[in-house]
Amino acid sequence: MKTIKGPAIFLAQFADDKAPFNNLKNICEYMAELGYKGVQIPSWDARMIDLQKAAESKTYADEVAGIVEETGMQITELSTHLQGQLVAVHPAYNELFDGFAPANLKGDLKGKCEWATQQLKYAAKASHNLGLNAHATFSGALMWHTVYPWPQRPAGLVETGFTELAKRWTPILNEFDQYGVDVCYELHPGEDLHDGVTFEMFLEKVNHHKRANILYDPSHFVLQCLDYLQFIDFYHDRVKMFHVKDAEFNPTGKQGVYGGFQGWVERAGRFRSLGDGQVDFGGIFSKLSQYDYEGWAVLEWECAIKHPEQGAAEGAPFIDAHIIRVTEKAFDDFAGIGADEEFNKKILGI
Repeated sequence: MKTIKGPAIFLAQFADDKAPFNNLKNICEYMAELGYKGVQIPSWDARMIDLQKAAESKTYADEVAGIVEETGMQITELSTHLQGQLVAVHPAYNELFDGFAPANLKGDLKGKCEWATQQLKYAAKASHNLGLNAHATFSGALMWHTVYPWPQRPAGLVETGFTELAKRWTPILNEFDQYGVDVCYELHPGEDLHDGVTFEMFLEKVNHHKRANILYDPSHFVLQCLDYLQFIDFYHDRVKMFHVKDAEFNPTGKQGVYGGFQGWVERAGRFRSLGDGQVDFGGIFSKLSQYDYEGWAVLEWECAIKHPEQGAAEGAPFIDAHIIRVTEKAFDDFAGIGADEEFNKKILGI
């Protein structure tokens, strides 16, 4: 068994134009003081990294890594959540996702897809240049508007949708394979890949591509009423990344999973700071350790109530307390009497 690495933190929710969150050096110094050992970098944020430059220049990539290492931390992964979303967008959501891409692509559905695809390919090379072996992203969605269908979905719609999704992602997966980096899809409502079944359907369409893997985030499973512990039993071979994020689901006689169009504070299901929700992190860390998870435990802070700085400060010791230093010997070794093959045969009477 292997001991999980951490604590680490995803910087996306903390980046800001105000110090100390306004550049990579400042934010890393801040997080290091809180006890974090690694940072996951949002690749779309120019205050943190120039993704294309990191792909095209090993020297620049080394400089970025050096900034982080000078604070006593290391880069855990890069993220292309926003770019990955644009690999597959249904036309109904075209304008809503304009903010995820350069301004000159506003309203250009095909152009945004092509730009996003190139961004993912940059991310593959940049990850390689940074010495990383896993990458975080979203799958995008062509079918989300049919997730609870009325009228009913036409026969073959899902098959066609996953075929197209695989067609768009296969060249990207191949690019990541060239550089030895796993693509880890965060299974998330709003994405075509949002649970185990949809991941399996996608995996079949990409011929079980070895680079198609999972970013495990239990918070999204709590809000779907999915068994997030058994999920690890099913998919641990594909879990290559881990977002430590809490959530709670408190249905009432007025609302449940769908939330009644309410804001996050008023929803039955909402994200919380670590320790304030319902996620059984003891169970999760135990299962991931049992199955030899080799990656990082990365805080993704999202909470509608608590201030992010408090969430970050509480997150590092919370994760550290849950990381299991795995044993190198059996608990009952003290009672062992030693044996060899002849002795074993004697015990069995053979």
